[in-house]
Amino acid sequence: MALTAVIEAHGGPEEFKLVDIEVGEPGPNEVRIAHKAVGLNFIDVYQRTGLYPLPMPLNLGMEASGVVEAVGPGVTHLQAGDRAAYASQPPGSYCEVRVMPAKVVCKLPDAIDFDTGAAMMLKGLTAQYLLRRTYRVKKGDWIMVTAAVGGVGSILCQWAKALGAKVIGVVGSDAKVALARREGCKHVLVMGKDDLVARVKEITKGAGVPVVYDSVGKETFFASLDCLAPLGIMVTYGNASGPPPLMSPMELAKRGSLFLTRPSLFAYIAKREDLDAAAKELFRAVTTRKVKLHVGQRYPLSEAAQAHQDLEARKTVGSTVLVP
Repeated sequence: MALTAVIEAHGGPEEFKLVDIEVGEPGPNEVRIAHKAVGLNFIDVYQRTGLYPLPMPLNLGMEASGVVEAVGPGVTHLQAGDRAAYASQPPGSYCEVRVMPAKVVCKLPDAIDFDTGAAMMLKGLTAQYLLRRTYRVKKGDWIMVTAAVGGVGSILCQWAKALGAKVIGVVGSDAKVALARREGCKHVLVMGKDDLVARVKEITKGAGVPVVYDSVGKETFFASLDCLAPLGIMVTYGNASGPPPLMSPMELAKRGSLFLTRPSLFAYIAKREDLDAAAKELFRAVTTRKVKLHVGQRYPLSEAAQAHQDLEARKTVGSTVLVP
Protein backbone atom coordinates (compact mmCIF):
# COMPACT_ATOMS: atom_id res chain seq x y z
CA MET A 1 0.00 0.00 0.00
CA ALA A 2 1.19 3.52 -0.76
CA LEU A 3 0.02 6.75 0.88
CA THR A 4 -1.38 8.95 -1.90
CA ALA A 5 -2.79 12.48 -2.02
CA VAL A 6 -5.84 12.52 -4.32
CA ILE A 7 -8.70 14.81 -5.29
CA GLU A 8 -12.18 13.64 -6.23
CA ALA A 9 -13.42 16.95 -7.68
CA HIS A 10 -11.92 20.13 -9.12
CA GLY A 11 -11.66 22.95 -6.61
CA GLY A 12 -9.46 24.44 -3.90
CA PRO A 13 -6.71 22.88 -1.79
CA GLU A 14 -9.36 21.57 0.60
CA GLU A 15 -10.19 18.90 -2.01
CA PHE A 16 -7.08 16.87 -1.09
CA LYS A 17 -7.59 13.54 0.65
CA LEU A 18 -4.95 11.09 1.85
CA VAL A 19 -5.68 7.48 0.94
CA ASP A 20 -3.78 4.19 0.82
CA ILE A 21 -3.59 2.71 -2.67
CA GLU A 22 -2.32 -0.75 -3.54
CA VAL A 23 0.70 -0.74 -5.85
CA GLY A 24 1.27 -3.82 -7.99
CA GLU A 25 4.18 -5.14 -10.00
CA PRO A 26 5.40 -3.32 -13.11
CA GLY A 27 4.19 -4.68 -16.42
CA PRO A 28 5.97 -4.60 -19.78
CA ASN A 29 7.98 -1.38 -20.25
CA GLU A 30 7.07 -0.17 -16.75
CA VAL A 31 8.97 0.49 -13.54
CA ARG A 32 7.96 0.72 -9.89
CA ILE A 33 9.61 3.65 -8.14
CA ALA A 34 9.69 4.54 -4.43
CA HIS A 35 9.68 8.31 -4.15
CA LYS A 36 12.14 10.22 -2.01
CA ALA A 37 10.89 13.69 -3.01
CA VAL A 38 8.05 15.04 -5.17
CA GLY A 39 8.13 18.32 -7.08
CA LEU A 40 5.35 20.91 -6.80
CA ASN A 41 4.43 22.98 -9.86
CA PHE A 42 1.79 25.45 -11.01
CA ILE A 43 0.53 22.87 -13.50
CA ASP A 44 -0.62 20.88 -10.44
CA VAL A 45 -2.74 23.88 -9.44
CA TYR A 46 -4.17 24.22 -12.95
CA GLN A 47 -5.16 20.53 -12.92
CA ARG A 48 -6.61 20.76 -9.41
CA THR A 49 -8.78 23.80 -10.23
CA GLY A 50 -9.96 22.44 -13.56
CA LEU A 51 -8.18 24.97 -15.77
CA TYR A 52 -6.61 21.84 -17.26
CA PRO A 53 -9.51 19.39 -16.62
CA LEU A 54 -8.73 15.72 -16.05
CA PRO A 55 -10.90 12.73 -15.11
CA MET A 56 -11.60 12.17 -11.42
CA PRO A 57 -10.46 10.86 -9.02
CA LEU A 58 -7.01 12.29 -9.70
CA ASN A 59 -3.58 11.84 -8.17
CA LEU A 60 -1.70 15.04 -9.01
CA GLY A 61 2.02 15.54 -9.52
CA MET A 62 4.22 15.68 -12.61
CA GLU A 63 7.74 15.10 -11.27
CA ALA A 64 9.60 13.21 -8.57
CA SER A 65 12.82 11.44 -7.68
CA GLY A 66 13.42 8.16 -5.93
CA VAL A 67 14.76 4.64 -6.20
CA VAL A 68 13.65 2.03 -8.73
CA GLU A 69 12.22 -0.97 -6.87
CA ALA A 70 11.44 -3.21 -9.83
CA VAL A 71 11.42 -3.17 -13.63
CA GLY A 72 9.08 -4.92 -16.03
CA PRO A 73 9.90 -6.84 -19.20
CA GLY A 74 11.45 -4.75 -21.96
CA VAL A 75 13.08 -2.13 -19.71
CA THR A 76 16.78 -1.86 -20.49
CA HIS A 77 17.91 1.60 -19.38
CA LEU A 78 17.01 1.11 -15.69
CA GLN A 79 17.36 -1.64 -13.11
CA ALA A 80 16.28 -2.19 -9.51
CA GLY A 81 18.31 -0.02 -7.15
CA ASP A 82 18.91 2.81 -9.62
CA ARG A 83 18.44 6.36 -8.47
CA ALA A 84 15.94 7.94 -10.85
CA ALA A 85 13.92 11.06 -11.60
CA TYR A 86 11.21 12.03 -14.05
CA ALA A 87 8.79 14.60 -15.37
CA SER A 88 5.85 12.87 -16.96
CA GLN A 89 2.32 12.49 -18.08
CA PRO A 90 0.00 11.16 -16.81
CA PRO A 91 0.21 12.89 -13.42
CA GLY A 92 0.53 10.76 -10.31
CA SER A 93 3.64 11.63 -8.32
CA TYR A 94 1.88 12.72 -5.09
CA CYS A 95 2.43 9.32 -3.53
CA GLU A 96 4.97 7.12 -1.79
CA VAL A 97 5.29 4.50 -4.55
CA ARG A 98 3.95 4.20 -8.09
CA VAL A 99 4.13 2.05 -11.21
CA MET A 100 4.68 4.10 -14.37
CA PRO A 101 5.99 3.98 -17.95
CA ALA A 102 9.76 3.48 -17.95
CA LYS A 103 10.22 5.60 -21.08
CA VAL A 104 9.75 8.84 -19.12
CA VAL A 105 12.12 7.96 -16.27
CA CYS A 106 15.79 8.98 -16.32
CA LYS A 107 18.69 7.65 -14.29
CA LEU A 108 19.67 10.35 -11.78
CA PRO A 109 23.40 11.10 -11.47
CA ASP A 110 24.91 10.35 -8.06
CA ALA A 111 26.07 13.98 -7.79
CA ILE A 112 22.46 15.23 -7.67
CA ASP A 113 20.52 14.76 -4.41
CA PHE A 114 16.90 13.62 -4.33
CA ASP A 115 15.41 17.01 -3.40
CA THR A 116 17.21 18.63 -6.32
CA GLY A 117 16.26 15.73 -8.59
CA ALA A 118 12.58 16.17 -7.75
CA ALA A 119 12.70 19.94 -8.10
CA MET A 120 14.64 20.04 -11.35
CA MET A 121 12.98 17.72 -13.83
CA LEU A 122 9.78 19.44 -14.96
CA LYS A 123 11.11 22.94 -14.33
CA GLY A 124 14.63 22.24 -15.58
CA LEU A 125 13.54 20.42 -18.72
CA THR A 126 11.10 23.29 -19.34
CA ALA A 127 13.94 25.79 -19.05
CA GLN A 128 16.07 23.67 -21.39
CA TYR A 129 13.57 23.65 -24.24
CA LEU A 130 12.64 27.30 -23.75
CA LEU A 131 16.27 28.46 -23.93
CA ARG A 132 17.63 25.98 -26.47
CA ARG A 133 14.72 25.12 -28.76
CA THR A 134 11.72 27.50 -28.57
CA TYR A 135 14.14 30.40 -28.93
CA ARG A 136 17.85 29.58 -28.98
CA VAL A 137 19.34 32.18 -26.67
CA LYS A 138 22.66 33.59 -27.86
CA LYS A 139 25.51 35.41 -26.17
CA GLY A 140 24.68 39.10 -25.95
CA ASP A 141 20.88 38.69 -26.22
CA TRP A 142 18.69 40.81 -23.98
CA ILE A 143 15.85 38.60 -22.75
CA MET A 144 12.94 39.21 -20.38
CA VAL A 145 11.75 36.66 -17.79
CA THR A 146 8.62 37.21 -15.70
CA ALA A 147 8.30 35.49 -12.29
CA ALA A 148 12.09 35.57 -12.28
CA VAL A 149 12.50 33.96 -8.86
CA GLY A 150 9.88 31.24 -9.35
CA GLY A 151 10.68 27.60 -9.93
CA VAL A 152 11.22 27.83 -13.70
CA GLY A 153 12.14 31.51 -13.67
CA SER A 154 15.14 31.11 -11.40
CA ILE A 155 16.52 28.32 -13.61
CA LEU A 156 15.90 30.35 -16.76
CA CYS A 157 17.73 33.36 -15.38
CA GLN A 158 20.78 31.40 -14.20
CA TRP A 159 21.06 29.34 -17.35
CA ALA A 160 20.55 32.32 -19.65
CA LYS A 161 23.30 34.22 -17.87
CA ALA A 162 25.61 31.20 -18.25
CA LEU A 163 24.85 31.29 -21.98
CA GLY A 164 25.96 34.92 -22.11
CA ALA A 165 22.53 36.55 -22.26
CA LYS A 166 21.59 39.71 -20.37
CA VAL A 167 18.46 39.05 -18.33
CA ILE A 168 15.74 41.52 -17.41
CA GLY A 169 13.82 39.84 -14.61
CA VAL A 170 10.31 40.76 -13.46
CA VAL A 171 9.30 40.03 -9.86
CA GLY A 172 6.18 40.57 -7.77
CA SER A 173 7.63 42.62 -4.91
CA ASP A 174 10.62 44.64 -3.73
CA ALA A 175 11.47 41.79 -1.36
CA LYS A 176 12.40 39.58 -4.33
CA VAL A 177 14.70 42.05 -6.12
CA ALA A 178 17.93 41.03 -4.40
CA LEU A 179 17.20 37.33 -4.98
CA ALA A 180 16.53 37.95 -8.67
CA ARG A 181 19.93 39.63 -8.96
CA ARG A 182 21.55 36.62 -7.33
CA GLU A 183 19.78 34.39 -9.84
CA GLY A 184 21.52 36.21 -12.69
CA CYS A 185 19.30 39.16 -13.60
CA LYS A 186 21.17 42.22 -14.83
CA HIS A 187 18.10 44.39 -14.28
CA VAL A 188 15.09 43.66 -12.06
CA LEU A 189 11.67 45.23 -12.52
CA VAL A 190 8.82 45.08 -10.01
CA MET A 191 5.24 44.46 -11.16
CA GLY A 192 2.88 47.26 -10.13
CA LYS A 193 5.78 49.62 -9.45
CA ASP A 194 7.85 49.81 -12.62
CA ASP A 195 6.48 50.60 -16.07
CA LEU A 196 7.68 47.38 -17.68
CA VAL A 197 7.51 48.58 -21.28
CA ALA A 198 9.17 51.93 -20.65
CA ARG A 199 11.96 50.40 -18.58
CA VAL A 200 12.68 47.61 -21.08
CA LYS A 201 12.84 50.12 -23.93
CA GLU A 202 15.14 52.30 -21.82
CA ILE A 203 17.43 49.38 -20.93
CA THR A 204 17.63 48.16 -24.54
CA LYS A 205 18.00 51.68 -25.96
CA GLY A 206 14.64 51.47 -27.68
CA ALA A 207 15.22 48.12 -29.38
CA GLY A 208 13.11 45.83 -27.19
CA VAL A 209 13.98 42.19 -26.53
CA PRO A 210 13.94 39.31 -29.02
CA VAL A 211 12.12 37.00 -26.59
CA VAL A 212 9.93 37.23 -23.49
CA TYR A 213 9.39 34.18 -21.31
CA ASP A 214 6.10 34.89 -19.54
CA SER A 215 4.60 32.56 -16.93
CA VAL A 216 2.43 35.17 -15.19
CA GLY A 217 -0.24 35.33 -17.87
CA LYS A 218 -3.12 37.78 -17.53
CA GLU A 219 -1.35 40.53 -15.56
CA THR A 220 1.70 40.82 -17.82
CA PHE A 221 0.56 39.53 -21.22
CA PHE A 222 0.15 42.76 -23.19
CA ALA A 223 3.05 44.49 -21.46
CA SER A 224 5.23 41.53 -22.40
CA LEU A 225 4.14 41.81 -26.03
CA ASP A 226 5.02 45.50 -26.00
CA CYS A 227 8.51 44.77 -24.70
CA LEU A 228 9.38 42.75 -27.80
CA ALA A 229 11.51 43.90 -30.71
CA PRO A 230 10.01 43.54 -34.20
CA LEU A 231 9.90 39.85 -35.18
CA GLY A 232 10.30 38.96 -31.50
CA ILE A 233 8.78 35.87 -29.93
CA MET A 234 6.35 35.89 -27.03
CA VAL A 235 6.57 32.63 -25.10
CA THR A 236 3.61 32.29 -22.75
CA TYR A 237 4.18 29.14 -20.72
CA GLY A 238 2.16 29.70 -17.54
CA ASN A 239 -0.89 31.41 -16.04
CA ALA A 240 0.02 32.34 -12.46
CA SER A 241 -2.30 35.37 -12.54
CA GLY A 242 -4.92 33.72 -14.75
CA PRO A 243 -5.14 32.81 -18.44
CA PRO A 244 -3.99 35.48 -20.94
CA PRO A 245 -6.79 37.56 -22.47
CA LEU A 246 -8.30 36.71 -25.84
CA MET A 247 -6.52 38.53 -28.63
CA SER A 248 -6.87 39.12 -32.35
CA PRO A 249 -3.90 38.00 -34.45
CA MET A 250 -3.76 41.58 -35.76
CA GLU A 251 -2.31 42.59 -32.39
CA LEU A 252 0.84 40.69 -33.37
CA ALA A 253 1.00 42.36 -36.77
CA LYS A 254 0.68 45.92 -35.50
CA ARG A 255 3.41 45.37 -32.90
CA GLY A 256 5.98 44.39 -35.51
CA SER A 257 5.09 40.96 -36.92
CA LEU A 258 5.56 39.20 -33.61
CA PHE A 259 5.44 35.46 -32.98
CA LEU A 260 3.34 33.93 -30.21
CA THR A 261 3.69 30.40 -28.86
CA ARG A 262 2.16 28.45 -26.00
CA PRO A 263 4.54 25.48 -25.73
CA SER A 264 4.31 22.34 -23.64
CA LEU A 265 7.24 20.34 -22.30
CA PHE A 266 5.64 17.04 -23.22
CA ALA A 267 5.60 17.87 -26.93
CA TYR A 268 9.32 18.61 -26.73
CA ILE A 269 10.23 15.35 -24.95
CA ALA A 270 7.73 13.02 -26.62
CA LYS A 271 10.58 11.16 -28.34
CA ARG A 272 12.95 9.28 -26.05
CA GLU A 273 15.98 10.65 -27.91
CA ASP A 274 14.78 14.20 -27.27
CA LEU A 275 14.25 13.46 -23.57
CA ASP A 276 17.72 11.90 -23.30
CA ALA A 277 19.37 14.88 -24.98
CA ALA A 278 17.48 17.43 -22.86
CA ALA A 279 18.12 15.56 -19.60
CA LYS A 280 21.82 15.19 -20.43
CA GLU A 281 22.12 18.95 -20.98
CA LEU A 282 20.16 19.70 -17.81
CA PHE A 283 22.21 17.30 -15.66
CA ARG A 284 25.40 18.85 -17.01
CA ALA A 285 24.20 22.38 -16.22
CA VAL A 286 23.36 21.34 -12.65
CA THR A 287 26.47 19.27 -11.93
CA THR A 288 28.76 22.03 -13.28
CA ARG A 289 26.90 24.56 -11.09
CA LYS A 290 25.81 26.72 -14.01
CA VAL A 291 22.33 26.17 -12.61
CA LYS A 292 21.84 25.95 -8.85
CA LEU A 293 18.48 24.63 -7.76
CA HIS A 294 17.11 26.35 -4.68
CA VAL A 295 14.56 24.28 -2.79
CA GLY A 296 12.93 26.99 -0.74
CA GLN A 297 10.19 24.92 0.88
CA ARG A 298 9.74 21.29 2.00
CA TYR A 299 6.33 19.96 3.10
CA PRO A 300 5.30 16.47 4.18
CA LEU A 301 3.14 14.80 1.52
CA SER A 302 0.31 14.98 4.05
CA GLU A 303 0.47 18.80 3.82
CA ALA A 304 -0.03 18.99 0.05
CA ALA A 305 -3.03 21.28 0.57
CA GLN A 306 -0.95 23.83 2.50
CA ALA A 307 1.78 23.66 -0.12
CA HIS A 308 -0.77 24.47 -2.84
CA GLN A 309 -2.20 27.30 -0.79
CA ASP A 310 1.22 28.87 -0.28
CA LEU A 311 2.15 28.49 -3.96
CA GLU A 312 -1.04 30.19 -5.13
CA ALA A 313 -0.51 33.01 -2.63
CA ARG A 314 3.00 33.55 -4.06
CA LYS A 315 4.54 32.91 -0.67
CA THR A 316 7.08 30.47 -2.06
CA VAL A 317 10.56 31.21 -3.40
CA GLY A 318 12.38 28.89 -5.76
CA SER A 319 11.25 25.28 -5.83
CA THR A 320 9.01 23.34 -3.46
CA VAL A 321 9.10 19.62 -2.72
CA LEU A 322 6.75 17.27 -0.95
CA VAL A 323 8.38 14.55 1.13
CA PRO A 324 6.57 11.17 1.25
